[in-house]
Amino acid sequence: MSTVELATIWFVLIALLWFGYLFLEGFDFGVGMLLHVLGRDDTERRVMVNTIGPVWDGNEVWMIVAVGATFAAFPSWYASLLSGAFLPVLVILLALIGRGVAFEYRGKVDSARWRRNWDRVILLGSWLPPLGWGLVLTATVVGLPLNARGDLVGGPIALLRWETLLGALAVAGFSLVHGAVFTALKTEGEIRDCARRLALQVGPFALLPLAGLLGFSLLGGAIVLTLGALALWRLSIGREGQAFALLGGLAAAAIATLFGSLYPDVLPSTLDTAFSLTVANASASPYTLTVMTWVAGFGTPAVLAYQAWTYWVFRQRIGTRHIPAVHTP
Repeated sequence: MSTVELATIWFVLIALLWFGYLFLEGFDFGVGMLLHVLGRDDTERRVMVNTIGPVWDGNEVWMIVAVGATFAAFPSWYASLLSGAFLPVLVILLALIGRGVAFEYRGKVDSARWRRNWDRVILLGSWLPPLGWGLVLTATVVGLPLNARGDLVGGPIALLRWETLLGALAVAGFSLVHGAVFTALKTEGEIRDCARRLALQVGPFALLPLAGLLGFSLLGGAIVLTLGALALWRLSIGREGQAFALLGGLAAAAIATLFGSLYPDVLPSTLDTAFSLTVANASASPYTLTVMTWVAGFGTPAVLAYQAWTYWVFRQRIGTRHIPAVHTP
């Protein structure tokens, strides 16, 4: 294969990795966003945390691999984007670290105040990353003011445009609805009913920013609106699994529309199209891309099989009756 062909394959794979991250990590961000909305007491909040407890850290791997693949396959793309967006990326990483610590520490002390403080960390750590990644990914698609050296002109403030802010709301809104549907899918009793009602009430409004972001593509916007409407309809009749799958299709359509409109660029320059980074001029060497392709060919099926097995093992619904009494050292 030629270098451009290999680079194109990795461009598509990186798009697929971001889809996997937004689809899987999106729902556990949503669960964290709704922790105090659907969890009326500590027992119900423990139910919600337990719905994502076995999978949230595995879901984050998709983001790590997506960024790592960008570094290896398109070092210039990685350097320009991550250095230009260092401030939101730093906030994202700090939020993810705090969120992970909160999941582990909230039950270590039998104190309402202790758990309440860590729950606030979970809440903050669930809102900031989707807002931040929405900002960064949208900036990738609409472009940044890059000079001839690939450096961002104007500093971090240059990322703040109406399109990128709309992208931040789009990813956060999708995560909110996705989390409510997942909670309805994984729980029973009052929590399930409340999650379903909430998703039906806020879904039409929370998904509007995503439809607006894809407004440049009539087909993409129409697909998102159609799949969103179908998902809420299936949810309304108690088909949470189908609604969850339809939201996955919605996320896939959004990623395909955004990355499809980006190609063959990987990071356009809004100063001069001659400064744009493309699949051809930002890729690594053919040898690097070839080795990566072989490694991915063997490693990806194993990772997918393990993650699928994890979701299968923890497929049962849970409710307050499954939560034991608080026991701390």
